[in-house]
Amino acid sequence: MTDVLRRGRASLAFSFFAQGATFALLVTRIPAIQDRYGISDALLPVFLAAVPILAGAGSVTTEQLVKRVRPSRLLRYSQPVVLLALLGAGAGGRLAELAVALGAFGLAVGALDASMNMLGVSLQRSYGRSIMLSFHAAYSLGGILGASLAWVGAHWHLALWVSYLPVVAVLLPATFVSSRWYVDGEPAAVGEGQEQGQGAGVVFKLLLPLCLVMTFAYIGDSTVSNWSAKYLKDVLGSSEQLATVPYNVYMVTTLVGRALGDLGVRRFGAVAVVRLGTLVAAGGFAVVASAPGAWVGMLGFTLLGLGLCVLVPQTFAAAGRLFPGASDAAVARLNIFNYVGFLVGSPLVGALGDAWSYRGAMLVPMVLVLVTLGYARSFAAGPGRYGGGHERPRTADVGRGSNGL
Repeated sequence: MTDVLRRGRASLAFSFFAQGATFALLVTRIPAIQDRYGISDALLPVFLAAVPILAGAGSVTTEQLVKRVRPSRLLRYSQPVVLLALLGAGAGGRLAELAVALGAFGLAVGALDASMNMLGVSLQRSYGRSIMLSFHAAYSLGGILGASLAWVGAHWHLALWVSYLPVVAVLLPATFVSSRWYVDGEPAAVGEGQEQGQGAGVVFKLLLPLCLVMTFAYIGDSTVSNWSAKYLKDVLGSSEQLATVPYNVYMVTTLVGRALGDLGVRRFGAVAVVRLGTLVAAGGFAVVASAPGAWVGMLGFTLLGLGLCVLVPQTFAAAGRLFPGASDAAVARLNIFNYVGFLVGSPLVGALGDAWSYRGAMLVPMVLVLVTLGYARSFAAGPGRYGGGHERPRTADVGRGSNGL
């Protein structure tokens, strides 16, 4: 059984890694995609907004599908669709072809994100200790690799499909083969004294604090990914070359924070780690907003990576603990607010920056992230549930591997 869990963990980590690389290859080449298809600046936001909207729809659909199909099977078949959609976006020549590719990408990525985190939550429960951050660390590592490959493609002026084809050719069969070792965990039994309805379904009122935390975390993340380069160049007066550094620094510190985060959760508990991450992230936004120059600004973005990186994985894990008998449904519903934050964050900061100032705009995600402190208790382990610290874990029975379906 231990070997089954280890193989399941390794194969799922590879799935996170592959998705991190795939997503980075798409978002870092948006200017090239815009040029290839002749998309106007006015039309581009429509295409960009359509992806998270469709991803939210895919996550909602996944909540219903997992009632009949195991998450491992959804992940096995949604990941190839995402990879092929990436290749389609790079190989097409007409706007309608791009629309189809991005539409398929959005719907499939919603199912993929939801099912990946469902499996992560159930594996963590089966392990009886915090491992969720390690999966998201693999995603960050994939993102760094994807962004680096995108830089190579841009530097050598390679056609998009030439940049994408080798990656898809490697990851497509690799993820499909490794999917044989995915492990589906059984829902935890609901003991006496737990909230009514936890074993039968998801009570949105109980899930709402985690939904807000997820939204605010992704508003912070989208602020960094969309505005860090412009902020460093236009507000802090850096060179164009230096302005490309903050996002890479953010991704590296995100990887480091997630690689070490599980140890912190096991030692100090999820609540303490979330509170510390929140304070570090808020401090990062404060440093960015008040930075006198580019290097201090980069220090702020470094702090943001170390702080924000723990919030999303721990939010998924907390949803699994809150609804032990319906963790798949809770994760699918919570995953929608990933895309809500992504949709809201960039336009919010841009509008405030134009109407007020970009320094002032950086204080808004800071305040929103600080709201997480008020919801930190939602990350605590309840009676009979584990969540870090010194509580006794309760290990769930492990279901069949996906190759036994």
